[in-house]
Amino acid sequence: MAVRTPDPDPDEGDASSLPVDPLRGAPGGGATNPAWLSDVELTEARRRLPMLYVEAVPVRTDGLGAVTQVGILLRATPVGEMTRTIVSGRVRYGETIRDALFRHVENDLGPMAFPLLPAAPTPFTVAEYFPIPGVSAFHDDRQHAVSLAFVVPVTGTCEPRQDALEVTWLDPAEAASDALAAEMEGGRGTLIRLALASVGALR
Repeated sequence: MAVRTPDPDPDEGDASSLPVDPLRGAPGGGATNPAWLSDVELTEARRRLPMLYVEAVPVRTDGLGAVTQVGILLRATPVGEMTRTIVSGRVRYGETIRDALFRHVENDLGPMAFPLLPAAPTPFTVAEYFPIPGVSAFHDDRQHAVSLAFVVPVTGTCEPRQDALEVTWLDPAEAASDALAAEMEGGRGTLIRLALASVGALR
């Protein structure tokens, strides 16, 4: 499975010798994020704890709300292989699920994607990723991860950023095809089919 680019810590570099509340940041309004993990700490945490993720299947809808297109991301793995995936990333300490979803959609699709997120998003499924293949339909050789998966309509212009090279818009039949599933990392072809079934877009 491709290794996702770690979420950049926007608060890196801010320093304070005063105690910090992880939910509120530094005293006096500073933005220091003491809950951020270094690469070494993250590796250690992944060896000991399940990690919480959110995943978003970006879609375009028609005037009646029916899904007409599914956005699939193209990424390069650290070893140079090309793979297909969806919007995905960790939930930070003190961050709401809605905020995490919005952040990762913006990180991967750009600030002009304009996702339509309800006040209280409800996942269409919970995907469990295991480092040992065959335990579930989903695999992540780095860790045991629990992922809340959502269908997220986007209405704006998508310009992939970070490690996403491009976004390809496919009709639901193409997105649910075996050919695409074979290109998806970590078993996410199954996730795409579950997403489309949850919104009645599979025929």
